[in-house]
Amino acid sequence: MSGASIETTLELWASSLRDVKARIRPLFTQERVAASAGLFLDGLLGDERRKTGWMRAEAAGDPGPWRQQAILGRGRWDADALRDVVRDYVVEHLVADDAVLVIDETGFLKQGRVSCGVGRQYTGSAGKITNCQIGVFAAYVSRHGHAFIDRALYLPKSWTDDPVRMAAAHVPDHTTFATKPALAVGMIERAIAAGVPFAWVAADSVYGIGHVEIALRRAGKGYVLGVNSSHHFRSWQRKPPIAGTAEEIAGAIDPSRWQRLSAGDGTKGARLHDWVYCELADLDVAEYDDARSGPWTRGLLIRRNISDGDLAFFSTWCPAGTGIEMLVKIEGHRWAIEDSFETAKNELGLDHNETRSWHGWHRHVSLVMLAFAMMAAIRHRANTATPPKRMRRTTNTSRRH
Repeated sequence: MSGASIETTLELWASSLRDVKARIRPLFTQERVAASAGLFLDGLLGDERRKTGWMRAEAAGDPGPWRQQAILGRGRWDADALRDVVRDYVVEHLVADDAVLVIDETGFLKQGRVSCGVGRQYTGSAGKITNCQIGVFAAYVSRHGHAFIDRALYLPKSWTDDPVRMAAAHVPDHTTFATKPALAVGMIERAIAAGVPFAWVAADSVYGIGHVEIALRRAGKGYVLGVNSSHHFRSWQRKPPIAGTAEEIAGAIDPSRWQRLSAGDGTKGARLHDWVYCELADLDVAEYDDARSGPWTRGLLIRRNISDGDLAFFSTWCPAGTGIEMLVKIEGHRWAIEDSFETAKNELGLDHNETRSWHGWHRHVSLVMLAFAMMAAIRHRANTATPPKRMRRTTNTSRRH
């Protein structure tokens, strides 16, 4: 936050915290519950490394964790309403018409089988199959910063096929199995319905499937979505003939076509890879939405690791004439959600939730999202703060007598 003085930054923190607490006050019917929610938020933003109930209670001056636990469990308030508050707050502070909506998932390691959605499943957080919950998230990424605007707890079929288990975790009635891509489509549709300005969606290979692609084409949004090496592609119309799996196509690329480009700056500088872009077809977007017209291009973007030659593949959809540099830049926005997960877990206790219910997970995660959004807004405002004017030094031209 180099753009603001310490005094200005402290004022931003104080005013921002008052602001977000005022925004969530209408969610609670009782003042004492609202006050406890504010203290819960204070605890998330505090210095304690572990954001457990006891730690938050100690920071709040409570004799025990009961008030903190009540916010997540026994209290009556709508976590989805808080999610909407967070989304509107993020858009208000970080809005940009060319923003990217990034979809990704993260794991929450758990013991036992009681916590809602827990099971033995793969999570990139641990890099293996382990006992965990999986949360799917949407982050809003713009030139002003990035923050989460939506989330959903993934329920494996071992849960949705067990009504007794679902009821014990207080999962809402009529909740059925939904794949991770289906959860992502729901988030995209909610963002569009709420009027969130964004132009692109980026995601890894879990979400590079037909349902997500069709939803985005109908909405007039460009995308760079990861796909597996076995995903089939074919060109048509007047494009150069291409057909086969993504891996087969990559193997047949003329070596002179590869370009070394940066997907953006990381912690160690520019994130350089070798890239190639294959245009597959130009289509009229009116095929998907009668309200729009004009040519858009279906394509395949391939990334090659400089050090080991490892390949990654992306299905793309963009206005005709979009260059490879733009598509690489959009793909690079996925780094922002990875950074968000790391920060939210290490600093705000995203994975320190001790509750076992559906409501407890969504409430805890939504409060962490609010804390993260507030930090993102402060960072943006501090970095764009106008430096104080300096007094101009004047030369004393008076004559000596």
